[in-house]
This record gives sequence, C-alpha cells and structure tokens, in this order.
Amino acid sequence: MANSFATRLAAALLVACLATAACADDEAPQPQPSPTAQSPAGQKGRAGRGEGSPAASATPAPAADQHRLPPDSTTKQSVALPGRTLAFTATAGSIRVFDDKGEPLADIATTAYQLDGAEKANRPVTFLFNGGPGSSSAWLQFGSVGPWRLSFQGDGAVSSAAPDLSPNADTWLDFTDLVFIDPVGTGYSRFVTTSEDARKRFFTVDGDVNAVALVIRRWLEKNDRLTSPKYVAGESYGGIRGPKVVRNLQMQQGVGVRGLVLISPVLDFRDYAGSSILQYVTRLPTMTAVARQAKGPVTREDLADVERYARGDFLLDLVKGLADTEATTRLADKVASLTGIEPAVSRRLAGRFEVGEFRREFDRKNGKVTGRYDASVEGFDPYPDSSYFHFNDPSGDPLMAPLTSAAVDLTTRKLNWRPDGSYQLLSDSVNRGWDFGHGVNPAESVTQLRQMLALDPKLKLLIGHGLFDLATPYLASQIILDQLPAFAGRDRSKLVVYPGGHMFYSRDGSREAFRKEVEALME
Repeated sequence: MANSFATRLAAALLVACLATAACADDEAPQPQPSPTAQSPAGQKGRAGRGEGSPAASATPAPAADQHRLPPDSTTKQSVALPGRTLAFTATAGSIRVFDDKGEPLADIATTAYQLDGAEKANRPVTFLFNGGPGSSSAWLQFGSVGPWRLSFQGDGAVSSAAPDLSPNADTWLDFTDLVFIDPVGTGYSRFVTTSEDARKRFFTVDGDVNAVALVIRRWLEKNDRLTSPKYVAGESYGGIRGPKVVRNLQMQQGVGVRGLVLISPVLDFRDYAGSSILQYVTRLPTMTAVARQAKGPVTREDLADVERYARGDFLLDLVKGLADTEATTRLADKVASLTGIEPAVSRRLAGRFEVGEFRREFDRKNGKVTGRYDASVEGFDPYPDSSYFHFNDPSGDPLMAPLTSAAVDLTTRKLNWRPDGSYQLLSDSVNRGWDFGHGVNPAESVTQLRQMLALDPKLKLLIGHGLFDLATPYLASQIILDQLPAFAGRDRSKLVVYPGGHMFYSRDGSREAFRKEVEALME
C-alpha cells in the first residue's frame, strides 16, 4: 500500500545464483552506490542472479535451514462470480536469493493464481507489489485484484471488523494470471543470513529493485512462463520501484514487459519535499476536492478550474515568494476560499499548507482530522487541544488488523502454506531502515519511465489515482506525464482519476472502472 512513513535512502544489493551443476552461474551488473543517506519528506562490481528452488541449490547453511520458508503449496481453487465461475491453481511459496559466494540471503514469498485451462504461451501474467517501503502486497491482493476481497469501506473499515474474505467480482484473474510479491521483510518474506551488511543492502532503492526483478525472472523460469505476455503493477512507493523493475527486467534480466500499471504512485520525491513549490501546486486540487465532496459528489472534471489556477496564477504568486505581500495575501485568500480553511489561518500559513496542517485545520472546529490516504475520511483528533500534531490516519490505520488477519487466514488455511513467524503487513523496521540516498540523485523513477518507453514502442503505461489522496496527489503524476516526449504520448501513457483516496479501489465504482482500464491495456 500505500504507506505513510518518511525514511532514508541509498543503493546497492548483491544477488546471485550459486554455480552448481543444477544452476549455472548467471550474472547481472551490480548497481552503483548512492551518496550518504537522508530522509526525504514524502512517503517512501557484478553479481549473479538468485535461485529459489531448494532442489536447484547446494546444501544451505544451518542458519538458512533454521529460518527458511516451507516448500511451496499448490492447491486447486474456484470462485463463483456473477456470470461465471473461475477455476484456478493457487501456489503460495517463495524464491530464495543467494549472494555471489553461494550463501543464501533471503526467502522472498510469492502468491500466484493461474487460471486453469488457459494456454500459457498467450496468457498474460502480472506481477504485483505494494510500496512503503515496508508494505506487503496484501493491499492490492485483498483490496482490488485477487480472487477474494476484503471490504475496506463502512463496517469493514474498523479495527474490530471480521476479516471475512468474499469472492471478488472485479478480480483481474479473468484476463491475466496474478503473482503477488512480498519484498524481504514484508509478509512472510525473511532473511536467512546473519550478515548485517547483506541485510542492509536489501533496504536500498537499487538493491530492492534488483531483488524484485530477480524474483520475477526466476518465477517465470520456474513456471515455464518466459514466453507469456508480462505486466508489472505497483502501488505508492511502487511508483519508484515499478519503472525501475521494468527497466532492470529489460536490461539485466533479459525479460520484456508489455505494460506497467501504477496505482497512486510517487514518481519523484523532489516534488514532495524541501523548497519545491510544486508540492503546494500538486496538493491544491486534492484539498479542494476534499472541501467540495463534503457538499456532494466530485469528479476530476469538476476540478478543471482549480487545476488551471494551480498551474497558472497560483504558481506565479508562489514564485514571487513572501517578499511580495500582495501576491501572498492574494493566494492565501484564494486557497481559503477553495479549501474552506479559515482565512486567518490561511494567511498565517501564507496559503502554503503542509499535509498535516490541512488535515488538522479542515474540520478543527469539530475536533476532527482527515485521513492522509483518503482525506474525505475523518476521525477524532485524540488531542484536539494540543499545539502539536498527535494523530494517526483514520483512513488507513483501522484496516491494519482485519487485513493482517485475512491474509494469514487465507494463506495458512485455504492455501495450506504455513510459515512460522509473524506476518508483516506493514513493517516499521523496514521503513525506518530504508536507505533512500540523497544529494544529486534523489529517489525518482521518471528517468526509467522515459528509458523504458523509448526502448520499446509497444510498452504501455497506465496510472490510476484517487481524488482525495494527500499522500500522492494525482496532479503530480499529470505534470510528469505532460513533460514526456511525443513518443510516450497519450496513446501509450494514460492517467485516470477516480473518487477515492490512496486505495481508491476500496470504492466499488472506482475499482470497477479501473479494472476495465487494465483489461483494455492488456487486450
């Protein structure tokens, strides 16, 4: 998911395949390290490739035996949906990653659903992951895409909700097989090494990308799917991970991808932090949408005037800075009129609202705060009289308990895969330990977007956003798409925006509409 932690960043992972008679050496370039790490304000030599099949590996070290995940479990499943019944094969298991000395590093868990009776050579297969960093893929699997779904709305959006999964009429399994990947440290994925150095290398931008791309290639080999049409889908920090994974697959893993689907992505951390005035430009339509939805339904078309203002007069007044008191007063009063924030508050903040400030000020008179993932969702401020922010996210936190329980129950009971240890839906330790890097190369994936689209003229990009998402505002993606060269035009790169938040798919209409867009992409 989407996740909301601010963390650090830097680069480099060694992954490799042990050269034995059963698994030949298969090398890929090692990424170059980034400068010293620093936390962004926002979300989130040569080495060989790894091998996940125990039968294809040398005898692992005792420590690896102690921590390894159990053998894959394959079961036959079916779901009865409106107008059809889907029969499919479900496999819960893992792929093991080694270093260049043949030492095991990590077992990375995957959950795959393959439709029975389909011809593998022509059947699309989609690899999906969430973001964070530190999030498992459960949000996408059980919120939108998989054969079973958990309600994220109404009575289902409270911590004590029953974790009951229902058949998902909007599953993508009708038109593509699905492989959900949990990066190491999330879900049941785990390290099998005691090397602190090796562990740290997984929690870097490039190290994470290498590991995920490697798992995709190894899964394709293991399941005889190298000739299938291949797609990649990522959410939130998946906007950084996704384009980089596709580029890695193209250039280092020897795997071509036909399309990339991004859900509520962050594509460039520079737009969300520091002195960038673009952060205020991209947030303004979202904040206005929150104010307008309180009075009735809102679509993106209803925000056309705000988008023009944000990219026009608002931006011009921002550039003039606080030194121009007339411009500052003008924009502060306009922001107040658009968002419903008290004019005195807007003037005090010069019309430049941080996300936390808006969330608290929007309905402060009633002691309420809005969500970050979905600012149309409100909850009580636990410390309404405090001068400091002491609230979490009413649009995300209540889902943690039911979603974790649902994921564990499905995996262990229905899919009959029973790892020891705890399931990590959203790992604080991964998020806090993430090394983003900084300096002249902050985390961004626009470079890889341009490269992958330039390399393959048939590759397509689809981006979906929610109107009320303050974590990754939709206008940030629109501005980036508008900068792409003509070869990546609208026939290949598309942005769709729906009512909802970061997990806009929690709303029935938005989920159904986005599914149709994805299906059209794969036709």
